[in-house]
Amino acid sequence: KIYSILFYSILFYSILFYSILRIRISFIGQNPQQTPQTPLDYRNYSSFSEDGGRKHILLLATTRTGSSFVGEFFNQHGGNMFYLFEPLWHVERMLTTATESNNGTVLAGIYRDVLQGLFLCDFSPLEKFISPSPRDHVTPALFRRESSLSLCEEPVCTPVIKDVFERYHCKTRRCGPLNLTLASQSCLSKQHHAIKTVRVRQLDTLQPLVEDPRLDVRIIQLVRDPRAILASRMVAFSSKYQTWKTWAQDGQVPEDDEEVKRLKGNCDHIRMSAEVGLSRPHWLRRRYMLVRYEDIARYPMQKAEEMYRFTGIPFSPQAREWILRNTQTTQGASGIYSTQKNSSEQAEKWRFSIPFTLAQVVQRVCGPTMKLFGYRFVNDEKTLINKSISLLEEKLFHLQRNSL
Repeated sequence: KIYSILFYSILFYSILFYSILRIRISFIGQNPQQTPQTPLDYRNYSSFSEDGGRKHILLLATTRTGSSFVGEFFNQHGGNMFYLFEPLWHVERMLTTATESNNGTVLAGIYRDVLQGLFLCDFSPLEKFISPSPRDHVTPALFRRESSLSLCEEPVCTPVIKDVFERYHCKTRRCGPLNLTLASQSCLSKQHHAIKTVRVRQLDTLQPLVEDPRLDVRIIQLVRDPRAILASRMVAFSSKYQTWKTWAQDGQVPEDDEEVKRLKGNCDHIRMSAEVGLSRPHWLRRRYMLVRYEDIARYPMQKAEEMYRFTGIPFSPQAREWILRNTQTTQGASGIYSTQKNSSEQAEKWRFSIPFTLAQVVQRVCGPTMKLFGYRFVNDEKTLINKSISLLEEKLFHLQRNSL
């Protein structure tokens, strides 16, 4: 009985909080001239859109799909791009526990509304989830600030404040804590906006965002072979994948285990989102593109050109130069979130680290997802580690070209 009361209490307060947040964001949308949290004038927000120029790019992925690397294609675009790296991390961190009881429905809605605010250059919805809370819209706690060039350049880069620790401080120059009002102003001055996230699980929850008349949203869904994702997560998040490592040693995998069910659930969500996008509903027409990490790893410049063409944004010389410089990397590049890749090697590396037993499990529970994306199955370990045998079918997914 106590657990039942606790369950409904959490559910009630989660829904109540979400309702309040929805009302708050709706208010922001109806009165774009000023908000108490971020006192800016948004009346000129649509000036780029009226010229047909301002685009809003959402890079949709899951962890260990190469999204940090692909996000740099837009981060490195140049002076007229405002790029944010995983802003929804703060929302997930604060609300995941409270929303586990309602299957993430509340969380999905909050994700969408925070993204909407950020695309409109309004950081006030996000501020509610940053811990510790910003003081006068200034925070040293924004997750991975250093991964956004826009947040580390003038005028957003303010003088250093002595004795203020910022974990994710800018690497290119020394800056003080992040002033979110200045960030909003910088965002408004940029012609294009891009956000990278691995936290949106269902594409269809974004329909209200895509249909917002103030925005011109383009969604790029990045996918990767589920076997490669598991192999990469076992390295990057080692402590969380001890169960899988034990199964790899024992050679026995109980497929009714919660870990296996979670893997299946993740694959199903990725596949269902792709099915929605590829079915071309009216609200996604010319606004959705599916791209495989393996194709980017093999042909980075070609795929970057295709992505830019899809978004309607010119492929800048700066982005081209960054891709050339960072796709021919030697063994020196390291780190689980490294944006430097030896592309051809990265695409195949997982085949030598995942035990065949685990590859079989992934094939069984993620079979429909692998078939949709064109990933070939292997029947024995010899085939798995034979690099002369491609596990990738040649497939075209980006059917919704910007010119259609």
